[in-house]
Amino acid sequence: MRMSVLVGMAALLAGCAVNIGDSAPRAAAAPAGAAATTVSPGVTAPKERLPTDVRRATIIVRDMERSLALYRDVIGLQVNYDTTVETSGVALPAGEPGARARLVLLNANDPWVGWIGLMEWVDPPIPAGDYPKRMGPGDVVLVLNTDDVPGRCARAKQVPGVTFTAEARLQTYPGRNGGPDIRVMGCNFFDPDGILIELNQILP
Repeated sequence: MRMSVLVGMAALLAGCAVNIGDSAPRAAAAPAGAAATTVSPGVTAPKERLPTDVRRATIIVRDMERSLALYRDVIGLQVNYDTTVETSGVALPAGEPGARARLVLLNANDPWVGWIGLMEWVDPPIPAGDYPKRMGPGDVVLVLNTDDVPGRCARAKQVPGVTFTAEARLQTYPGRNGGPDIRVMGCNFFDPDGILIELNQILP
């Protein structure tokens, strides 16, 4: 259920977004035939753009300020849009028809893709119990790359509703296409609404 809500919101609420820095999608990649460039060991940038960008995933939250304490204050995303919207309860099958919800959009380093949306039904609110602590089909893992994983993971522990599943530790994965091993420092935790986050840092 959480996965369907997350993906559905990303598509259905695209019209609510405000672009910061760009009024259109990013410029197209180099024309076909141009020299390919390596973006990281074992990964080559495509010669042509694909038809679709992953714009945003929007999470329905219990408490906006608590979620902002994590995504804005600890993880370090930037708020670029904050408004109240009236919902139909149909296109986005949540809440009652005519209910009002607060929508906050946050971006990382890219002004067009990779955003997180947070949406809280405020009038009337959506009842919510405890979230599951085990995952299964349809659930989602949100992987975020950052700096200072030990420090940010320690701060994430202080946010009410966050439940850790793994402390910050070093993991090593095989390199892509014969490249060097990939070294990642990361921790794992459920956010205040049960979305599992892997907060990681790629090491040299």
